[in-house]
Amino acid sequence: MRLLSETIIEDVFAFCPPSLVAFSSLLLSVLPQSTSSIAVPAVQNHFTSTHGPQILILGGGVAGVMAAEALHSRGIDNFKIIEARSTLGGRMKSFPFGAPGRQYVLELGADWIHGTQTNDGPSNPMFDLALKHNLSTQPNHYRGSMTTYDNTGAIDYMQTFNAAVEHFAALTVGGGDRILRGLVDTTTRSGYSLLGAKPRTPHEIASEYYQFDWEYAQTPEQSSWIASSWANNFTFNGDQGGFSTENLLTTDQRGFASIIQSEAAEFLSEEQVLLNSTVKTIKYSRDGVSVSLSDGSSLSADYALVTFSLGVLQHDDVLFEPALPRWKTEAIHGMAMGTYTKIYLQFPKKFWFDTEFALYADHERGWYPVWQSLDMDGFFPGSGILFVTVTGDFSARVESMSDDAVKEEVLGVLRSMYPNTTIPEPDAFYFPRWRSDPLYRGSYSNWPSSFLKAHHTNLRATVNGRLWFGGEATSLKYFGYLHGAYYEGQKMGEEIAYCVENNGCTGLPYAEEIPCSHPYIASDFM
Repeated sequence: MRLLSETIIEDVFAFCPPSLVAFSSLLLSVLPQSTSSIAVPAVQNHFTSTHGPQILILGGGVAGVMAAEALHSRGIDNFKIIEARSTLGGRMKSFPFGAPGRQYVLELGADWIHGTQTNDGPSNPMFDLALKHNLSTQPNHYRGSMTTYDNTGAIDYMQTFNAAVEHFAALTVGGGDRILRGLVDTTTRSGYSLLGAKPRTPHEIASEYYQFDWEYAQTPEQSSWIASSWANNFTFNGDQGGFSTENLLTTDQRGFASIIQSEAAEFLSEEQVLLNSTVKTIKYSRDGVSVSLSDGSSLSADYALVTFSLGVLQHDDVLFEPALPRWKTEAIHGMAMGTYTKIYLQFPKKFWFDTEFALYADHERGWYPVWQSLDMDGFFPGSGILFVTVTGDFSARVESMSDDAVKEEVLGVLRSMYPNTTIPEPDAFYFPRWRSDPLYRGSYSNWPSSFLKAHHTNLRATVNGRLWFGGEATSLKYFGYLHGAYYEGQKMGEEIAYCVENNGCTGLPYAEEIPCSHPYIASDFM
């Protein structure tokens, strides 16, 4: 068990991200220049709540359930999960889609297991859960099953597409190299440019979009070169401790969240879960935490673990009393929340490509670019289901429009892709509005180039020794991924268990202020 006192070395450095290869040595090399701004909270004495559970877990997604399991494994069961929805799963959210008699359970949110296992290397914990609970999945060949289009119809620009694949591979290698050389971060756009990748044509732009925006839910201009590199390498690159390059798409008609629900059913009792309950206010002090719900009821506990999405924290959908300290809010608003929107259509019969994917190149970046067919062997043959994905700012645009307006734009793209085909009216059409939903406020986190390691330390840090934070956004190595939420939930559950077992603890450290390593001075402007 890693004790809280041992987390300080891991979490204190402010100026350089961790090495993809020499993680421990880099930590030690940067430690002296950054410890001056780190604050370690005073030890908080444990008290016994007389108002309910000892620990409140706010949010029943992957992080919340794994935190609960970690507590249970340590013999601590006096906790309660509070979840706004009617079921556990968080952003693993499925729904029945299709015309009557032709319905299928599809995923609105998380849909893939990203990386499985390479030989005897580490296995993705979500892959382990999928195997344990017999989840039906199908390998999705991101780069090996593709048809390309533009506004003139089908056109082969696979050479351009493959060049974009090579550019992205070079980008992630270059990002790792900057870590080893101790260089500052830049935007991914700068990284691409420094490597000579400067897309200008619609085909080049769409091909780059597929490699980057479609994965990170934001543009290269909005993203850290270094962090996007390690997020990719730690997940997909077996040589860097990653899982594998394989991506498994969920086809299970129980829904993807069934693996979390089945796992939870092994150790949770009915009394430990409060569903259909939205948190409105979190009051905290050095003595404990009190949570008010939308129905007017409240619960008090020694500790609370906040697993809400970064977007919810950014939108102030939950009120904190007192307001969170500035070091915490700076971290919350310093990271970014991306949006990934899948737009589903069902037609009477299939008329489109026979590959798994299609890429549409438009003069506007992100204009309904990535298409996936589910009407094929291994997925849902005969279903007539096709979906297109948009991301980032374009997702925000789509959410501001009516369903009919979006449908007309989508059908317009299909008419461009198939100019000699009469495109029928779909039998079913649906897309989620993640960004505007107060329970989510987006799909998953992304790391901007201005976001420092010390900011991330503060994002994870405990407030007053009582208020804890965990989720995919607080994962250094795996931000944006389900396995990041899994590991962070598990880790925070273990840390809180340590607090309970030791009658109090310091909590995770934070930096009161984050200094600039090369600050501007007055003479620069003279």
